[in-house]
Amino acid sequence: MRGFDLAKPLSIGVMIAIMLPLVLLPLASIFIFGTSNGLDNFWKALMAPEAIFALKLSIVTSFWATVFNVIFGLFAAYVLSKYNFWGRNAIIVTISLPTAIPTAVAGFALLLLWGPYGLLGRLIEPHGVHIMFTAWAIILANIFVTFPLAFGVIKPVFDTMNQSLEEASATMGATRWQTFWHVTLPGLRGAIVTGALLTFARAIGEFGSTILVSGNLASRTQTAPLYIFAKFNEGQVEAANAIAIVLALFSFVIFSILFFARDWLEVD
Repeated sequence: MRGFDLAKPLSIGVMIAIMLPLVLLPLASIFIFGTSNGLDNFWKALMAPEAIFALKLSIVTSFWATVFNVIFGLFAAYVLSKYNFWGRNAIIVTISLPTAIPTAVAGFALLLLWGPYGLLGRLIEPHGVHIMFTAWAIILANIFVTFPLAFGVIKPVFDTMNQSLEEASATMGATRWQTFWHVTLPGLRGAIVTGALLTFARAIGEFGSTILVSGNLASRTQTAPLYIFAKFNEGQVEAANAIAIVLALFSFVIFSILFFARDWLEVD
């Protein structure tokens, strides 16, 4: 019989003590403050037209950024896993680069490219095509900052997949597309769902790049994080806090799905 292991409760206590001021209390504070004046006031702040618009805009723009990055991540992972060619490593590094670039730099870079006086923007602006300070700019910013996430989850699965199933499918007369659709893709189910959820969670909370490219116009190009920033600056802390609670719940739900559904998400 083993004796009492003092290291176990001590380690757990130290871990919780570190988490308490850095993670647990900051998260708890938004819920405590948000309900301190009653649920009626919280609901009223949440149902404000500008708040609803900001949430809808964040969800829609994050959704389309997620769709693009999952499709691109799947395609890029397939190409970079199946083929060896000159410059392959440079492409992998480039895809991963947005992870290390400050989001404010990302927004500024997009302005220099698509803005009215940008490299491409000045060519399309005379034709009435405006990208910056619209919802399209927000989608572009979300795509940029979440670019590596789906790819980073899908490619390792591609690299470790059993090639014998694909080879067997090919010997049975299946085309490359049929092999991919019926053999390869089902094995990527978990990676695709995980990459999509991580991308969406990251995109819906994006602030640094969107504040530069969106214009932060209320009920036009103001996303949920920008709404929090604007309302806090205006002294409307309850309005900012209501949306902060919703975004925190979004993140909690997404990562709960990733944790509790990990058995289903694992490759069979």
